[in-house]
Amino acid sequence: MDPVQLLVVGGFLGAGKTTLLAQAARRLVALGKRVGLVTNDQADNLVDTAVLRAATGAGVREVSGGCFCCNFNELLSATDELIRTYQPDMIISEPVGSCTDLSATVLQPLKKHHGRQFRVAPFSVLVDVRQMRTLDQLWQVYQDDATRRFPDEVLYIYRKQLEEADLIVLNKVDLVPEDQAALLERVLAEHFPAAGRMAISAKTGRGVDRWIQYVIQDGSGGGHLAEMDYDTYAR
Repeated sequence: MDPVQLLVVGGFLGAGKTTLLAQAARRLVALGKRVGLVTNDQADNLVDTAVLRAATGAGVREVSGGCFCCNFNELLSATDELIRTYQPDMIISEPVGSCTDLSATVLQPLKKHHGRQFRVAPFSVLVDVRQMRTLDQLWQVYQDDATRRFPDEVLYIYRKQLEEADLIVLNKVDLVPEDQAALLERVLAEHFPAAGRMAISAKTGRGVDRWIQYVIQDGSGGGHLAEMDYDTYAR
């Protein structure tokens, strides 16, 4: 049996992960692909699970009560069940929005210990273009040592998510002029030069096919590790 392609789509709360999963799953199913989805949250009875199940025609399982990095065995159980039940060509998973360090705690173990079962696609991290504008302002503020407007812990998680991305996906570009989206892509390139970059609108579908083609052709996920201060992360 060939390895199942596993794609992890990260990003902060509100970045549009569930919308992208739904768009991608519908398009892949329409192409005759069998798709499994894994949702994740700190709480039980996930709304995203019900939404995706109704909207996509894909098999959906959930890991609740904690992030993938703290519930790795539960993630494996969910993917194993999808493989047994749906025989998917691809599994797309969506971690908790407040989670980071996924490359070290999830992607690397999958590649090292489960490489025969999974082909790990590039780790995509979504950024809401409106949040990205705020981050750009904050990075400029830091240089002037002015008062920070977000808690340090929030900014820490946000930055670490981007540091470990193989591909940073600037989402919701339908909400800003094209020149602003292009400027923010350049900001991402300046701060995170090792990551690939792409602009999409998961809501309208703009750029989603290009993103799908990019990730399904590449099995080199988990190429970047973020240096973590776990005391700061745990606050």
